[in-house]
Amino acid sequence: MKLWLVRHAQTDAAPGLCYGAMDVGVPAEATLAVANAVAAGLPAGVALAHSPLRRCAELAQAIGMLRPDLAVRADLRLAEMDFGAWEGRPWSSIARAEFDAWTCNFAEGLPGGNGESTTGFMQRTGAAFDEWRASGQDAVWVTHAGVMRAVQLLNRGVRRVDDAMQWPSAPIDYGACQLIECG
Repeated sequence: MKLWLVRHAQTDAAPGLCYGAMDVGVPAEATLAVANAVAAGLPAGVALAHSPLRRCAELAQAIGMLRPDLAVRADLRLAEMDFGAWEGRPWSSIARAEFDAWTCNFAEGLPGGNGESTTGFMQRTGAAFDEWRASGQDAVWVTHAGVMRAVQLLNRGVRRVDDAMQWPSAPIDYGACQLIECG
């Protein structure tokens, strides 16, 4: 059973801006380039779920236009992590003490003071992952780097991340496609 994870194209957000739940746009030509690169490699009739955020929804729709055989639907569980009051701020403007307070309580801390805990994010993503595994069907998710990293952990059986150093740190390029295989 296979799960293709596709990251949205590069956004038009300023470099270094914190955005997770913030709905930032993507230039249409970048979205089309990723859609063209990904669509042909997907199996016939596979289910395609996407984050409801515009940067993923537009990519999923573009893939669906190229591949009308795919069943495309939004899934709220595939949205990026919510960074609370940090959303829309440059990462460089976030006080080191605020950031350290979150990473010191990585599992339960709320980024930006009112964002989503890593545990909550893992539970939300894990529910979608468990549903996919139970389906026994191949699938495609058009999503975000945070969700892709969470799936890497979930696929290894990790459901809770207590230490920020355990969070996958390898870069995930915009438009990247990763394949997860189970069973």
